[in-house]
Amino acid sequence: MLGFFSSKPTHPLADTREAKRIFAGIAGRDPLSAVEEVGAWLESLVADESFKLAQRLELVFRLDDAVVVQARRLGRDYPSFYSGGRGQEERQWEFAHNYWQYLAAAYLDCIGRHGAAEQKEADAIRSQLPLLYGRAVHALATQFKWKQFHYGPVDPGFWMTLGGIYLAAVEAKAAQKPLQLYSGSAETTIEAEYLKNLIFHASSMDKLQPLAIEISERLINYFMPHFALIRELRPDNVYWVDAAKPLPPTRLVKIPEVTPTLRFFSGTRAMEAVGKAIEEIRHEGRVPPGINLGVQYEVDQVLPVLQHLAICWAPKPPMRSNARHRIHSPLKVIHGLMTVHRRLSGAVSSATERVESWVVDDVSLGGLGVQANISRPDWIRIGALIGMQPEGGENWLIGIVRRYVRTGANHGSVGVETISKTPRAVVANGGGLLSDALLLDIPVVGELARMALPADALEEDLALVFPLDDRIARLHPRGKLMTGADFVVASFLVQSFN
Repeated sequence: MLGFFSSKPTHPLADTREAKRIFAGIAGRDPLSAVEEVGAWLESLVADESFKLAQRLELVFRLDDAVVVQARRLGRDYPSFYSGGRGQEERQWEFAHNYWQYLAAAYLDCIGRHGAAEQKEADAIRSQLPLLYGRAVHALATQFKWKQFHYGPVDPGFWMTLGGIYLAAVEAKAAQKPLQLYSGSAETTIEAEYLKNLIFHASSMDKLQPLAIEISERLINYFMPHFALIRELRPDNVYWVDAAKPLPPTRLVKIPEVTPTLRFFSGTRAMEAVGKAIEEIRHEGRVPPGINLGVQYEVDQVLPVLQHLAICWAPKPPMRSNARHRIHSPLKVIHGLMTVHRRLSGAVSSATERVESWVVDDVSLGGLGVQANISRPDWIRIGALIGMQPEGGENWLIGIVRRYVRTGANHGSVGVETISKTPRAVVANGGGLLSDALLLDIPVVGELARMALPADALEEDLALVFPLDDRIARLHPRGKLMTGADFVVASFLVQSFN
């Protein structure tokens, strides 16, 4: 009965022996189960009111330290799951994203409790505030990266929360002090961690696949010495952010409202450094050892990311090659090479093939901007091949998803590059092996034509032969133009068509 009125914590982690056993068990778990368990402990700590602030913070630090290696490994390995089975990828994403969400919530809880604590209790963790602020920013930033792996959505309040921690560090005169977030990691500052997240957002992750997103984060770390967060408005400023407002960093098109919390940053110097890195990689045929990407990536995986970052960090945004026209029109959409082939060949039943209904926002010669209803499971991927039929039309277009942002739980904004307005479904014979393929151009003897086909159907020296309109076409491969999860688009020389 006396224990009922006791204020002593009854949480398992409050018992030294039990906590030791729990931490030892976490160390031996695989990454997925480790982050799941630690996430559950973090959630329970936030809900438990019996801990003193100093003990609470110590336990959050220890849980963070116990699983940081496994959590990082999940981020490094996730792109390989993304290109595999959808169910496995969803599980990997959910566990990792939830872990960083719980960790950020635990640190924010400690920050909030510190602000409301009595003087003595607040003073007990004062020396640890820089580490608390730094890890909170890092946890929020990593949660944001996992959201980008799924292309959002991101609540505007995220930016106010992130900026609020940075401003608290500024007020405490801790924002620019050297800090080691984790054992073995390089020194950083709270301001640098905040700026990394601003740069990450400004680098248009909505146009990259998860592998490129992971590489981008590593490259941003490498090029950080070429960035600075400043208060002054200078001619070379490219982006601005108000840390006290629920707004993401924005390109400097006009002068924003001047406030004490307004900050600017520029990627001009970083863009120049990226250019030098690109030249070095092309010259040496490898990624320089000084650029730490966590694992060794192929040159053709890193170069496109560097080129993308250089465009995002340029003083002026790239000009659109074609003018866009605003419209509001329904669009039928199917996805996947085989699905599109069946539809174009007439070998499809509307009862077995799902056609989605999207809405076109704008159109240009090169593509479409559309609002999509996100189905379950969500199949939309950067680089996905889709078939599109505009309202009132009989023909189908072929497109590639180039940009994707989730704007809500069941809605997304999608940018599509149109790669063919006259596709034809063909069955190509390559040395006796028949493959369903999409002919993207009208074949003209002596000229090049593109085809989309399964990746394993393309061989460098093997011509493809197929019937088309009572004639026989013979095409010889000239090179790959793009690859996707279930297809490759290649260029072919039309050798004969008669």
